[in-house]
Amino acid sequence: MNLLGISDLDAGYGDLQILEDVDMTVDEGEYVAIVGPNGAGKSTVMRTVFGIATYMDGTVIFAGEDISALAPERVIHKGLGYVPQDDNVFSSLSVRENLEMGAYILDEVPESALREVFDRFPILEERDDQRAGTLSGGQQQMLAMGRALMLDPDLLLLDEPSAGLAPDLVDEMFEKIDEINESGTAILMVEQNAKEALRRCDRGYVLVQGQNRYEGPGKELLDDEQIRQDFLGG
Repeated sequence: MNLLGISDLDAGYGDLQILEDVDMTVDEGEYVAIVGPNGAGKSTVMRTVFGIATYMDGTVIFAGEDISALAPERVIHKGLGYVPQDDNVFSSLSVRENLEMGAYILDEVPESALREVFDRFPILEERDDQRAGTLSGGQQQMLAMGRALMLDPDLLLLDEPSAGLAPDLVDEMFEKIDEINESGTAILMVEQNAKEALRRCDRGYVLVQGQNRYEGPGKELLDDEQIRQDFLGG
């Protein structure tokens, strides 16, 4: 069953249109990756779904409800979590304070949610009183994901989760994402490491110049010689 349905989506920033007639779906519990060249509009899809980019036309349906053009503060109430690529932690706040901010729409922070995040990312519990700005890049990314998980979203939007990470941390990050998906949370991910993303995901979309170019099971896209030559470096 579709959890997220994007149909004929036009979007961009101000008067600048980036996406044209984009169609995508994410089923309940599914792991979907968006790949493609730089400037293809991959991140714009995420930002439009979450209400940050400029919605122009088309529809975004989440859990049966039209959320097209909803503001982020309304979207988050619907069961969507979003982890942007940059500036995704509150640098001056502690790890625990960052996680508590993830539950700001609730009357009080659920200790059970904190416990689940700490169980998933033990390093965060070890450093719960440390300022987030002093964490390593990988730890900050885990913190950003942990904060987004505090409301137990049905769908987690991840924008370039491996960007800027040391090579030895990339595999660990992907494994954490696999675990989140295996626990029942659907994933929609934009990722620069296209080969690894397609290897792990259920389905993938190749976006080119703001339009759908290919769609299919991740491993089929990965094995397609034309796609490998054009977008995956052979």
